[in-house]
Amino acid sequence: MNNSKCGVKKDIWKGYMAKGAVFSPNDIPFCPTTSKNLPTDIITWTEAITIYNKEKRKNPTFNFPSYISFYEDDYKFDGPKGIWRNNKKLLQVAKHFEGVITPDFSTYQDFPDPIKRYATYRMRLLGFWLGRNGIEVINNVRWGTSETYQYCFDGIQKESIVAIGTVGGSPRKLVDRSRFNNGINYMVELLYPRVIIVYGSANYECFKMLENRGIEIISYPSKTNRAFEGVRK
Repeated sequence: MNNSKCGVKKDIWKGYMAKGAVFSPNDIPFCPTTSKNLPTDIITWTEAITIYNKEKRKNPTFNFPSYISFYEDDYKFDGPKGIWRNNKKLLQVAKHFEGVITPDFSTYQDFPDPIKRYATYRMRLLGFWLGRNGIEVINNVRWGTSETYQYCFDGIQKESIVAIGTVGGSPRKLVDRSRFNNGINYMVELLYPRVIIVYGSANYECFKMLENRGIEIISYPSKTNRAFEGVRK
């Protein structure tokens, strides 16, 4: 909390979003999966903003059949005007869509540990707050190297639906594949999700192995996939 010159307290840490939250021993908020159905489609925050700005002029109460995700470069949804600073705009936009896959704040391997923990904290807190405000939420799962396992899966409901993006380096890049495989196997043993949503290609051996274990894998085309298909047609 920070006092302004006029003596009014400003909640610059967004503490109000945590009202009613339950925290893990690592202080990561628990984000219940509130989604009742699988997404009809999944789009990025950038696409959602474009749709919102266009549709609200014609129909202020429009509903678009898609979940919003954040599987794109962080600068497109984070920063001074991003979804953390301007979370009320996020809520305003989300109300016009089926639901939200919680943010995918980066936890790059070379990031200092406090930044990676803060990214995980923000993923869960934004998801918890959206769910508390009536938005259907599915948890995005993101991990780094093995030392992040102690907290990066905190706050996610067991035996639920989870989402993973494969449009970045992992597991598409061979150099990152073993790290990805180790993380997803650890996640499954810890959370045993009943459904894993994949934004991007699920054509990797790790997903086939999980299907053989009875876990449902459902993939959705990424923005790049859709653009490429459009060009081919």
